[in-house]
Amino acid sequence: MKERALLVDDDAELLAILKRYLENHGFETVLAADGVKALAAAAAVKPGIIITDVDMPRMDGFTLCRKIKESGSLGATPLIIMSGKKISEADMVSGYNFGADDYVTKPFSYPLLLAKISAVMRRAAARPKKAANIKKGALEINLEGRTAKLNGKPLKLTSKEFDLLTALVSNPGRVLSLNGLLEAVWGYNTADYNNPHTVEVHISNLRKKTGIFSRRIIAVPGHGYKFE
Repeated sequence: MKERALLVDDDAELLAILKRYLENHGFETVLAADGVKALAAAAAVKPGIIITDVDMPRMDGFTLCRKIKESGSLGATPLIIMSGKKISEADMVSGYNFGADDYVTKPFSYPLLLAKISAVMRRAAARPKKAANIKKGALEINLEGRTAKLNGKPLKLTSKEFDLLTALVSNPGRVLSLNGLLEAVWGYNTADYNNPHTVEVHISNLRKKTGIFSRRIIAVPGHGYKFE
């Protein structure tokens, strides 16, 4: 069975070259011209690896990387960032901080890229698999089935409430910013929309539905929320 690579770049010519090269080396490829399309494609096709440019319209590669790595179903997908503009040491450090598994600068050697792809996929395959369920005290979350139970009883959560609860519970002790939650859960570009009321309303709904358990969701004034 061929490995599937998701290639993301707004340079159609480079995408065509990469597609041809990787398919000649045994890969199946899926193409996307920006981060928004890539995120939708990744959720649909579950690629074995993602290779993305940084500078793209609508959603850049750094944001795409963070969203992928924060996703419950896609978080383990290896991702390589490539860039012809973001090539400083600080840029590369930023890429790794967003969760990238490797970083290549353009122009690059295609055999070198192929070697990096093979290396990060081997490392990913060797990692312990993440559990399909999360259990925190009386709360149980089934990531694949997208269901949650509290004290053994099903919680009636909307899709966004489920994603918000999962994001918080998956990162115990870590403060998740309002903008970060808007991007990760709602997919908003916070350069265009950053109304914290959206998050606050959903947090309020979660508190009503989870009762005493919601005391573990802590508001950090001026920053966001964390799960303790």
